[in-house]
Amino acid sequence: MTKNNFFRTKTDLCIKIACVFSLILLTGAACKKTNMLQSIVSSPEEQVESLSPAAGDFTTFAFNTPIKLFDGGSGVYHSYRIPSIIRTKKGTLIAFCEGRVNNNRDYGNINLICRRSTTNGSGWGPEILVKSSAGTWGNPTAVVNQSDGKIWLFMSYNDAGLSQTGENGTTKITQPGQRKTFVCYSTYAQDGNVWSNPVDVTNAVKPPNMVWDAVGPGIGIQKRFGSTSGRLIIPAINRNIYSDDNGSTWQYNPMPGGTSEGTIVERLSGMLMRNDRGVGSTEFYRYKSVGGIGTSWSNFEKVTDLPDPHCEGSILRYTDSPSRIIFMNSASQSTRTAMRIRISTDEGIGWPVSKAIPQNGTGNAKLGGYSSLVKTPDNMIGALIEFNENTSDSDNSHRSIYFYKFNLAWITD
Repeated sequence: MTKNNFFRTKTDLCIKIACVFSLILLTGAACKKTNMLQSIVSSPEEQVESLSPAAGDFTTFAFNTPIKLFDGGSGVYHSYRIPSIIRTKKGTLIAFCEGRVNNNRDYGNINLICRRSTTNGSGWGPEILVKSSAGTWGNPTAVVNQSDGKIWLFMSYNDAGLSQTGENGTTKITQPGQRKTFVCYSTYAQDGNVWSNPVDVTNAVKPPNMVWDAVGPGIGIQKRFGSTSGRLIIPAINRNIYSDDNGSTWQYNPMPGGTSEGTIVERLSGMLMRNDRGVGSTEFYRYKSVGGIGTSWSNFEKVTDLPDPHCEGSILRYTDSPSRIIFMNSASQSTRTAMRIRISTDEGIGWPVSKAIPQNGTGNAKLGGYSSLVKTPDNMIGALIEFNENTSDSDNSHRSIYFYKFNLAWITD
């Protein structure tokens, strides 16, 4: 064998070894990537933005044209208020709200209705009646059980002639039995097209001597971390309503009072955080408490990063890694028409990134008020936001609800 042939043979052998080694590395990487992908898609709340340019591309802004999803005064209902929006296990978006029959007030004849979208919010089906009868059916608060796909919808109820304050000829609610809590569901197969008849669960989920009460409104959560993963949780005044048996039974866990209209999110540690309307305070901020069911809760404290005009807000975990929790409210201490979306990357401690939601009204028509957030199947952010058709006559004006859709890049621009 000549010297040149020896080196050529040795070189060929090295190349072959390198190719085999590279193939092993690539195969391992492919398996790892496949396993990561399977892990990512196994849970709808997992970090998936690497698979979605709409969500992860911070150079391409996406802000879709808002859709007037519920148009007050255009049909059966004088006004639509109090939104809730969820994504089902099938990927359908369901938007709930109150259909207020005769006026925009919090009492009287109020029905619960919903609309569905199977196209990531670009198109919506007709209104579906969830509950209709004489009386006030309100505060829709929905949660999806990911194990079986069943959608649970909680609601508060009182007779049409009753109200919280007794205004405009109504009777003030003064007895515990006058304000009730109901729950209904839609199965995985029904996917929000059909709803069960609401069942009265007041005795199981409300303290016996509690007079005024309200669930949510907005959305509940299903725990994903820790030994109680799978637990369904609905925020309510002075407590959290929960189920550990997929909704077969419900009970409640008390927590510090002084707030109303609660929102809830789970931290990566498995701890829970409530972010509530501070109705018991003279200061105009959001109020926060951290704790867990079966453990203690901290007293509610004001969040000075979150000014609030004493109105409902909405919160949602968007991603795990990096951690992103998003929050929306009217970021003002005097008006409900200053809607802003915020991002926290430290589990709800600080809110350094935010963006104002553009006004789309003209004259006295203004966007702002109650809201609800959802992560859409295409990894964008959907938001239901109330709209006042005439702020100069708010007592009598029609109220509507818009659907907005945008991505992270738009918020951080």
